[in-house]
Amino acid sequence: MYGRWYGLPVVFLDTAKGFAPALVATLVDNHLAGVLAGGAAMLGHWRPLFMGFRRGGKIVATTGGAFLGVAPVVGGIGAGVWILVFLATRYASLASMVAGLSLPALAAAFGYPWPVIAFAGAAAAAIVVLHRANIRRLLAGTENRATLGRRRSTTPAGPSSTPAA
Repeated sequence: MYGRWYGLPVVFLDTAKGFAPALVATLVDNHLAGVLAGGAAMLGHWRPLFMGFRRGGKIVATTGGAFLGVAPVVGGIGAGVWILVFLATRYASLASMVAGLSLPALAAAFGYPWPVIAFAGAAAAAIVVLHRANIRRLLAGTENRATLGRRRSTTPAGPSSTPAA
């Protein structure tokens, strides 16, 4: 809605919101504490206290941050999956769901403990559920695609202000 100059800082802050508590809890205690802290950050993003527990965001960036804190390899590859799908399709919603769905398999493939794998499964399910309206629009062919690069002007070019030689 507001473009990349507002969107990038918001994505960074939403990612940090999941990363910080998950990393600290994992380092101080264990993976279970890390996923509980990351999950709490995700719930707080979905239903923010300061908005009276009304609808917040779809938890994608916060989930990514939580995985960067708890399982950095999984979080990093998940971010790569998001970028690749987004560049290939220009659908942020599809990229979010594919990246989310990749998390459980990645966590299991890299041998993370059961709390991380279970957390990945729950996060994937939550991301898909929160994107139900996007799924309907994708199936109907009405989902908005992101524009890459600068937007072109739709007004025809007028006469040049430079005099002809």
